Amino acid sequence: MGTLKINLPTVLTLSRIVLIPVFIIIVYQHPFLGAVVFSIASITDFLDGYLARRSGEITKFGIIMDPIADKFLVISALVVLVDIERLSAWIAIIIIVREFLVTGLRVVALSKDIVIPAEKGGKLKTTAQMIAILCLIMGGSIFNIDLYDIGIVFIWIALVLSVVSGIQYTVSFGKKI
Repeated sequence: MGTLKINLPTVLTLSRIVLIPVFIIIVYQHPFLGAVVFSIASITDFLDGYLARRSGEITKFGIIMDPIADKFLVISALVVLVDIERLSAWIAIIIIVREFLVTGLRVVALSKDIVIPAEKGGKLKTTAQMIAILCLIMGGSIFNIDLYDIGIVFIWIALVLSVVSGIQYTVSFGKKI
């Protein structure tokens, strides 16, 4: 496991960070295009980890930067959703605090050469967040399906999973340290 190696998974992780300002600039005037940019960035979150594991190119840089890039993307989207009044600030705050807590625990563990891998609850939370964010960005209806209501259901699922998986990560951290 090297520290810094420029490979396809690393490029995908860094591209997600680069897409964040593009997303923020576009989403206010063109929600659909913002949703497309957010979708592309979200897909890189899946692809970078998959490709790193498949090719054996897992690096400490990737282990640290992948979740940070994911958090930057999600936090940016949550802030936008609060700003455009499609999400309550308190929900965004709870999710954001959980993201900082878990990322902090993982970085501390990694500094002691302990890897706390993503758990199933965290992966389900991320999936629910991505669906919620996309639906809330789009806001309206498509084919008589109210995307806002679907987004609210998924953000509540993401909120519950955030709290539960945050507790799981904290317990796992405690056991491994």
